[in-house]
Amino acid sequence: MSQAHQERSFETVIEGALLGSGWLRGATTNYDRQLGLDSAELFAFIGATQPDEWARLLAYHGNNPDEAQRQFAQYLARQIDERGPLDVLRRGVRDKGVLIRLAYFKPAHAITDEAIRLYRANRLTVTRQLAYSTSYNKTLDLVLFVNGIPLATAELKNPLTGTTVEDAKEQYRRTRDPKELLFARRTLVHFAVDPDLVFVTTKLAGEKTRFLPFNTGSAGPGVSGGAGNPPAGASGYRSSYLWEQVWHPDTWMDLVRRFLHYDKESGALIFPRYHQWHAVTNLADHAARHGSGQNYLVMHSAGSGKSNTIAWLAHRLSSLHTAPALDDDARAKGLRPNEPVFDKVIIITDRVVLDRQLQDTVFQFEHVPGVVQRIDKDSAQLAAALQGETAKVVITTMQKFPYILNQVQGLRGKRFAVIVDEAHSSQSGDSAAALKKVLLRLGSDDVDESGDLLTASALARGRHETLSYFAFTATPKPKTLELFGTPHPVTGTAQPFHTYSMRQAIEEGFILDVLRQYLTYKAYWKLANANPDDPEVDPKKAGAQLARFASLHPTMQAQKAEIIVEHFRRHTAPRLGGRAKAMVVTASREGAVRLHTAIRRYADMQGYVGCESLVAFSGELEVDGVQHTEARSNGFSEGELPERFAYTAADDRHAGTPKAKQPVEYRILVVAEKYQTGFDQPLLTTMYVDKLLKKVAAVQTLSRLNRTHPLKTQGDVFVLDFVNEAGDIAAEFKPYFETAATTPTDPNLLYTAQHAVTAYPILVDSEMQAYAEALLAAEAKATTDTGLARAHATLYRFTEPAVDRYKALAADDPEAAETFRSALRDYLRMYAFLSQVVPYHDEELERLYLYGRALLNRLPRRQDPSVDIGEVQLTHLRVSKTGEHDASLTPEGEQMLPGFVGGGTGRQHDLEKVVLSELIDEFNDRFGIGLGEADKVWVEQQINALAEDGTLEAAAMVNDESNFGVVCDRRIEDVILSRHDDNGKLMQRYLDDEGLRAQLNQFARRQAYQMIRRRKGIA
Repeated sequence: MSQAHQERSFETVIEGALLGSGWLRGATTNYDRQLGLDSAELFAFIGATQPDEWARLLAYHGNNPDEAQRQFAQYLARQIDERGPLDVLRRGVRDKGVLIRLAYFKPAHAITDEAIRLYRANRLTVTRQLAYSTSYNKTLDLVLFVNGIPLATAELKNPLTGTTVEDAKEQYRRTRDPKELLFARRTLVHFAVDPDLVFVTTKLAGEKTRFLPFNTGSAGPGVSGGAGNPPAGASGYRSSYLWEQVWHPDTWMDLVRRFLHYDKESGALIFPRYHQWHAVTNLADHAARHGSGQNYLVMHSAGSGKSNTIAWLAHRLSSLHTAPALDDDARAKGLRPNEPVFDKVIIITDRVVLDRQLQDTVFQFEHVPGVVQRIDKDSAQLAAALQGETAKVVITTMQKFPYILNQVQGLRGKRFAVIVDEAHSSQSGDSAAALKKVLLRLGSDDVDESGDLLTASALARGRHETLSYFAFTATPKPKTLELFGTPHPVTGTAQPFHTYSMRQAIEEGFILDVLRQYLTYKAYWKLANANPDDPEVDPKKAGAQLARFASLHPTMQAQKAEIIVEHFRRHTAPRLGGRAKAMVVTASREGAVRLHTAIRRYADMQGYVGCESLVAFSGELEVDGVQHTEARSNGFSEGELPERFAYTAADDRHAGTPKAKQPVEYRILVVAEKYQTGFDQPLLTTMYVDKLLKKVAAVQTLSRLNRTHPLKTQGDVFVLDFVNEAGDIAAEFKPYFETAATTPTDPNLLYTAQHAVTAYPILVDSEMQAYAEALLAAEAKATTDTGLARAHATLYRFTEPAVDRYKALAADDPEAAETFRSALRDYLRMYAFLSQVVPYHDEELERLYLYGRALLNRLPRRQDPSVDIGEVQLTHLRVSKTGEHDASLTPEGEQMLPGFVGGGTGRQHDLEKVVLSELIDEFNDRFGIGLGEADKVWVEQQINALAEDGTLEAAAMVNDESNFGVVCDRRIEDVILSRHDDNGKLMQRYLDDEGLRAQLNQFARRQAYQMIRRRKGIA
C-alpha cells in the first residue's frame, strides 16, 4: 500500500494545515509526563508576554531560572488539578502575589495594538505521536496545546487502511485509561476523526464513553440536511472543516474563551456541537457587519441544544463590536468600525431553566455577578434593568413589556438585541409593538415623541434600526417566517437564517423518531334518538354535541381505559428497566377527568399495580355533580407534578420503605392542554392520543416523546392514536422535518381589508381621529398602570356613536352587521401582523386599527340559540385497532408553507336545519360501519330495562328525581341482575367495581327517570 493511503499521511496533511494557519510544531521531548505540561512552550509564552512579572518571580528564587521554572511548573500543575485548565487559562494564576496569565484572548475590538500583540503571542502547538503516560509508551496521534497546557487529543483513522472513525472511538474506549493524568485532569475534549466524519467526547469513561457527532450536516452547515458531511471540496476530505475552521487558532481560542463551560447540575464539560458554534458565529458576524435593525430566524429542531445556543449567543452579542469591514448599508446609517453593536441583550422566554443556565454559563465566562438579570417581579424591575449599567443580558417575558413606556428613561438611541425563545406568531401583535415602544421610547429619528403621535404609533410597529430580533423555533408558522425570516435573494421567499433540521437531529441520534411505531385505533358507534319528538337542529352544532356525547360516554371511556392500561402493562411498563412512562392526551378538561377516572378504576378493578396515573388540567370544573381541580384529583399542588411524575422507584434504593423519596411512582399522565409543549421528560416512551391534532400542535405534542435517555432506544417509542390517521400526522410533520419557507405577503391585502370595513355606514373619520388623538395623548401622559387604565376607560365615549349605528344596522339587517364585525376582526388581525412586515407608515391604517380595537370590544354579539339534542342513547360501540404504521418521513427538501392571505374568519352562512333523527342516521352511517349485535352497549340496554320496569315507571310518575332515586336504588340491581347474560364481561366489572357501579347507577337512574317521564308526556 502506498504511503499516501496510510494514517501517517492523513496525520501529515492535518499537521501541515495547522502549521499553515499559525500553529507551531510541538516536540514530544518537551512534554513532562508527570506534570502533564509542555514546559518549553509554557515558558516561551511567559517570557514573550510577561517579562516584568517573570522577573519578580525569578527574584523570589535567587534569580535561578531553573529553580523558578521548576517550582512554577509544579505550582501551575497543582492549580490546574484544583481549578481545571479552563479557569486557569481564563484567569491565570497568582504565585507569590504575582499574577501570571496563561493565555490572552482576542479583544472585542481592534483598537488596542498591545492587546492584539499579546493575543498573537499565544503559542498554539500541535504534537504528533505523543507518549503521555509514565507507565507505558502508548502514543496519541495528535495533541493540541495552548501555551504548554494540553487541551485536546485526536485519534485519526483512514478507511483506506481498513479503519474508520468507529475504530477511533473504540481505541479511546478500550486503550485509553481515563485515570491517566492527561485525560483525567488536563485535556478537555477528544476527537475521533477519519476523512469523512468527526465525533467528539469531553469525558473518557472506558466502555461507557459517549461520543457525539461533530459534523456539519449532509448538505453543509446551517441548511436542511441529514447526518454526515457534504462531498469533499478542494481539500479532498469531507472532514477538513475540523482542522481548517474549528482548529484554526482564532476559532480555537474563541472556543476556549466563549463556549466551553461546565454544566452546574451534572458537572460535565459542554463543548458546542458544530451547528451551535456555526449558528452563534454566523449570527454574530452578520450583526457585526450590518449593525442593529436586522431580523434572524433560527429553525433548530428539538434536541439541538437550544438553551446553550441561546446562552452562547446572548453572551456573544452582549460584547459584540462592529466589524472593521462594515456593510455599505451599515456605513450609510452612520455606523463605524469597532463600536458596540448592542447596548443590551433581552431574552424573551418563559423557561426558568434558561435563566439559571445563563446565569451559570455567563458567570464562568465573565466571573462578574449581575451580568445576567431575570425580571421576576414587576415592570419597574424591568425598567431599572434596562436603564442600569450592570445587567448586560436581561431575561423576561413578553407580558412584562406593556404599560411601562414612561418608566423607562434615557433609552433614546440605545440599541437592543431581542432573543425570542420558541418564536411564534404571538410575537406579532400588540405585545410585540409594546416591546418596541418600550425599547425605543419613541426616540429614534423616525419616531419623534414630540411630533405626530399617530404616525409614531404606526412606525413603532415596523422594523427599527435600533432593534434586532433573533428568533428561535423548531416549528415556524408562516407568520413567524415572514416576520423573522430572511428573503431568498432570487425568489424572495422567507427562509430561516440558520437551520438544524429534525431530520439531522434524528439521524445524529439527538432525538428519536416519534412516527416510527404508530398504532391507530378507531371507535365505531351508533346512537339512538330517545326524544319523544324529533326536533330540528343546526347540523354543525348538534353534530358536535353528538360526537362529544359519544366520546365522553362512560362505556367509551371504559373501553379506551382498558386499551390504554393493558397496552401500557404489556408494552411500556417493562421498558427502560421499569422506568418508562406514558402520556394520555385528551381533547378537553372533562375528557381528561373522565378518562383519568376510568384508567384508575380499571387498574383498581383488575388489581394492577405499577400503572398509577396523574391528571393535568387548568382551573376547576364540575363533572357529574362533583367539583374537580388538578390538585384535588392528584392530592398535591400543580407545581409539584413534574417532579412527582419524574420519580422512579428503580432509582430509589429506599423505594417501598418509609424512607422512600415518595410513596407512589406515577407512570401515566393524563393531560388536557397542559404539558404538550416545553415539557422535557426523557422517560416518556408512549403517548395515547384521544384528541384531533393539527399543524404545529401535532408536532409539538408528539415531540414530547422524542427526548433521548441512556436507556431509551428507538424501539421504545410508541404512539397509540384513537382519533388521527397516521398519514395525516405525517403530513403535519412534513414542513418541519427539514426546513420551511413561505411566500411574501401582498402588501395590498391590508387595503382590501380596510375597504371591507369602511364600506359599511358605521365608521366616521372625525370620530376615529378624535379617539386616536385622545388615546395617544393619554398614553403619553399616564405615568402608572392604574393611570393608564383609567385613561383608557374614559375613551369609550368616542366609540358610542359607532356602537349605536351598529345596533341600528343589526336591527335592520343582522347578517350585514355580523359581516361588518367579521370584516373588522379580520382587519385588526391582519394589521397587527402585516404592520410588522410592511413599512406602511399610513396614518389612516393605524387610526382604523387603534379605533377598531376599542370598537370591536363594544359591539354587541348576536346570540345564536343553543342546540339541545335532548336524550340520546349510545346503542353500539366497538373500539378496535385499525393498523400498525411506520409513518417516518423521507427527505424531500424544503417545504413551502402557505403564505398569509388574510380573511377566512368571517361568519359562515347558516346551514339549513335538519331533524335530529336524520343527523343521527348520518352519524351512524359514518361511525357505525360493521357494527352488529355483539357491539350493543350494555349500559344503554340496562337503562331501557329500567324504563320498562313497572315499579320504577310508577315511581317516576309521582316523584321528583331525588325521591325517585330512593326507589330506583333498591330496584336497579335486581333489574340488571335479571339481564346478566347480555354481556358477561361488563357484568363482572359492574359487580366487582364499586366505583363503576355507583357511577353507572347514577347515570342509569337519571336517564331512566327522564325517559319514563318523556314517554308519559311529562316535561
